[in-house]
Parts: sequence; structure tokens; C-alpha cells
Amino acid sequence: MKHRDRVLTALNHETPDRCPMQISFTPEFAERLQADLQLKGRGLHNPHGGGNTYELERALDEDMLLTSVGWVNGYYAPGYQDVDAYTDEWGVTWKCVEYTTRFGNGKYTEPFGHPLADDAAIEKYRAPDPHRPELYAEAARVIREFKNEYWIVGVTPTTIFESAWALRGYDRLMMDFLLHPDLADRVLDFTYQYHLAVTQQLVEMGVDMGWLGDDVGAQQAMLISPATWRKFFKPRMAHLIAALKQINPQVKVAYHSDGTFYPLLPDLIEIGLDVLNPIQPACMDPVRLKKEWGDALCFWGSIDLQYTLPYGTPAEVQAEVQARLNTLGKDGGLIIGPTHNVQLDVPLENFWAMVNTITKTDYDTVTEKL
Repeated sequence: MKHRDRVLTALNHETPDRCPMQISFTPEFAERLQADLQLKGRGLHNPHGGGNTYELERALDEDMLLTSVGWVNGYYAPGYQDVDAYTDEWGVTWKCVEYTTRFGNGKYTEPFGHPLADDAAIEKYRAPDPHRPELYAEAARVIREFKNEYWIVGVTPTTIFESAWALRGYDRLMMDFLLHPDLADRVLDFTYQYHLAVTQQLVEMGVDMGWLGDDVGAQQAMLISPATWRKFFKPRMAHLIAALKQINPQVKVAYHSDGTFYPLLPDLIEIGLDVLNPIQPACMDPVRLKKEWGDALCFWGSIDLQYTLPYGTPAEVQAEVQARLNTLGKDGGLIIGPTHNVQLDVPLENFWAMVNTITKTDYDTVTEKL
């Protein structure tokens, strides 16, 4: 099957030849993988665009290519590994924090300077212009060069909440929900209106899926109450999904949140969600998800990056992949992959155990019942 046909078959709750796969990487792991594959291309890290040839993704036989526009691009600003801090176009200041693994050192970025921390700044603030043509040049190239073969995803998975608390500050925005809901609405609208325009443009250009969402779950509970989500986020997300499907009724919509957020699943189904990401198995039970919501939702992710990939054995990785194919992936409905960018602490033997088990497992051999 073509890569895009494989994804569409799975999203239609039908059985493709094998489970479709999508994997992203931190830049540090991408360098190790590039060396292991002896690839020579440039720009191999950024799986969301920026002149990327998608050489790693294509070499791995992945089925989806991701192109992003929006606040999420601030995570990996050009040259971030060589500085201690930088400020993005939204006015958010990021600090670059070094970490150490057995395979070397890397850097992560964290927002810590918030331009709307003071109430008075909200009145004067102007978000970046989402209609600048240059924002979409990379997405246009990806669609033009790769859509015939691959499933193309337009990425804005920090659609409202995460980008808003980066502007305001996490603690301030959380207090605003209770004490100053009018201020919360004004800050949320900066990021919502921006990403509404972006996602509409990407769908008009021809992406096959819009990837929305925000991290609203922690390991064992939600970061905010379901009532707060329903008050501030559900109406905005419902309008956004409806706007995308009005442009193209065939477009698929995925929603991302780390952690656990079971109470929101009926709401997300109600407002038209197609795909749930990333299915952290330490937080949400894949078997329960398939049994209770598998008729209404498809799933994307599910391979554990908290224990199995970094600390398990290749046999444990293989067993987990097979378990996901037998459960979440039974009768279609799964795009399999890690629950986040593959981190520097993942051994290459575990990475290859995951990839090879996915790509070499024919669905005819998946017979275990839920």
C-alpha cells in the first residue's frame, strides 16, 4: 500500500497491510540515528519543517510527514543549542537547560519569561500575524513534493492552553480561571485566534490532518478540572474543528494531550474528534481506550517513552509493540509510534526493535482478541 493509503485505511477502522507508523526525534537522537543509518542529508532533525528533506522519516518507512506553523515552532528555535536563552516572536523568553544521559548531553527548552505577566500588558499586546505568506512556504513544499505518497499532517498541538500560559505564566493563568475569567478569555483568544487562522490555512492548502491539542493531563489526574476545560476550551475547540471540517469534510482532526484526561473523551467525540494522541500507557490504559472508545476514535502513539524504550530490553520493546498491535490496532484504528519525540536516552537497539517489529508485522498475523 502507499503510505497515505495505509493511514487512511487505519483511520477508517479498516485493516491495512501493516500498522501505519509515525516517529519524531529530539535533535540529539536524530544525530545518532543519522550516523547509524549513514545518511548524508542536512536538516535531518526538524520533523515539522524548516527545509527538512524528511530523509530520516523516509528511510524508516514512516507513513506520515508533519509540517508545523505556530507557537510550537518556538521549542526548537534555530541555534538554540548554542545559547542559554532566547526570545521568540511572541515575546516569550525560553531558557535552554542541559541534561545528561549515558549517550551524551543534550538541551531542552523551557518558557520562563512571560510577556503578559502584568495585567496592563494584555491591553497593549498584539499577537504575530498568522497570515504572513512566508509562514506557509514550507508546508506548501511538503504538500507539493510528498502528498502523493505520504499522509501530511498540519501541526499546531499547543493550540490554546500551552501557548497562552507561556504568554501569561502558568500560575497566573491558572488563578485567572477562577479569579479573573475575563482576563483568561482575553489571553486564550490571542493563541486561539492565531491557531484558528493557521489551521484553516493549512487545511485549505491540502493537509490531510490537523493536529490540535494542549497538555491538560498529568500522570494520574488532570491539570485543570473537566469543568474548567469545558468552560474555557471546549467551545473554542468545537468551533475550530467545525471550521476545519467546513473547509474539507474529509479532513481528519487529532487532539494531543500528555497524561490522563479520561473525563474529556466524550466531549472530544461530541465535537468531532477523529484521533487521540499520544496514549501514554503509564497514564491511560490502551485496552480500556479501545474497548470503550475504539468505535468512535482512532489512536496515535502508545509506545512507552517513560520506561520501555529508554530502560527496557529489546524483547520488552518488541512485546509492547505486539501488544499494541493486538489491542489498539486490532481491526485498524491505530497509528503506532512513541508517545513523544524519541529522546537521547533511548538505546539504538531498542529503537530498532520498535521499528522492525512494526514494519515487519503483517496484520494477518495479529489474531489475539481483546
